[in-house]
Amino acid sequence: MQNPFFKQIENKTGVSMDEIFALANAIQHADFTNEKQVRKIIKRVGKVANKPVSKELEDQIVKSILQDGKSLDLGKIQKMLDK
Repeated sequence: MQNPFFKQIENKTGVSMDEIFALANAIQHADFTNEKQVRKIIKRVGKVANKPVSKELEDQIVKSILQDGKSLDLGKIQKMLDK
C-alpha cells in the first residue's frame, strides 16, 4: 500500500494492510452460527495479532460467539485475549 496512513499502521503493528483487509473481509462474510468458520476466524485473528490462542480460550470465544450467532463483540473477545 502506498498510502502513508496505511504504511504507519503496517509499521506499528507489523501486519500488512492486505492481511488486515483480508481478515476484515472474512469477518464481514462469515456465518457466525457455523462453529467451523468461527474457529477458523479465531485462529486467523490470533495469528494476525501474534497472540497464541489456547484450546480452552478458543472454546470460550466460540461458545460466546455461537450463543449470539449474529454479531461479533470484538470488545468481549479482546478482554478474553488479554487474560
